[in-house]
Amino acid sequence: MADFNENLHNNANPSTYEIARILRKQQTKAEELLWLLLRGRKICNLKFRRQHAFENYVLDFYCHEAKLAIEADGRIHDEPNIKAYDDIRTKRLNECGITVLRFTNDEIESHSAIVLNKIKIWANENKPTNK
Repeated sequence: MADFNENLHNNANPSTYEIARILRKQQTKAEELLWLLLRGRKICNLKFRRQHAFENYVLDFYCHEAKLAIEADGRIHDEPNIKAYDDIRTKRLNECGITVLRFTNDEIESHSAIVLNKIKIWANENKPTNK
């Protein structure tokens, strides 16, 4: 259990926690919808946190036991500099053993059943071995 708690935030700094707290109060419509669908262990009994501080990043949704981050991306993520940053961020999270699933806000708002199905498929194929 100590290892679980020590790696939960991977040495996030206080400013990252503050940013996460602010973002929890300013969720997008897509984030609000996805949170309603994920919270309360509704997907494969996995516990998700929203706006979770990890290192210098804030993950939109994070399940520590499955090492799964889910990102809700607005149109700004189509911009080349943001896309490049996302790639670097994803690479770093992968190095920490975290899988990142990305969905556009439009996918979440218009096709939430498909988004949930993709998350369920990933979860069923990558069930955590320790609980």
